[in-house]
Amino acid sequence: MEFPAGLKYTKDHEWIKVDGDTAVVGITDFAQRELGDIVYIDINSVGKEVAKDEVFGTVEAVKTVSDLFMPVTGTVTEINPALDKSPELVNSDPYGEGWMVKLTLADASQAEGLLSAESYQSLVGA
Repeated sequence: MEFPAGLKYTKDHEWIKVDGDTAVVGITDFAQRELGDIVYIDINSVGKEVAKDEVFGTVEAVKTVSDLFMPVTGTVTEINPALDKSPELVNSDPYGEGWMVKLTLADASQAEGLLSAESYQSLVGA
């Protein structure tokens, strides 16, 4: 299981990569393994400001449907277009081609309160 050090993590199993006032968000390797084969992703929040901890979409897997929670407050600027045709990218490359959304941050300092790779790894018992 991967836990890239350059990312921040949430207790709800999302990751975020902050670059100045923008960020990329996805679900963790742990989350995609727990969900199983992902078959559909529903995100319709482009252009909307989504508050920290609010739902910004859902992931449908063979086993279940799971909400996606925003790690920080921001305006969604892009949804990964590749996920429409290939939702399984989340299973094969959750930290790369399987990213979910890009956003403009309302307050970049919110990311400082998120989990480090080591803290997240401890949380999931890996």
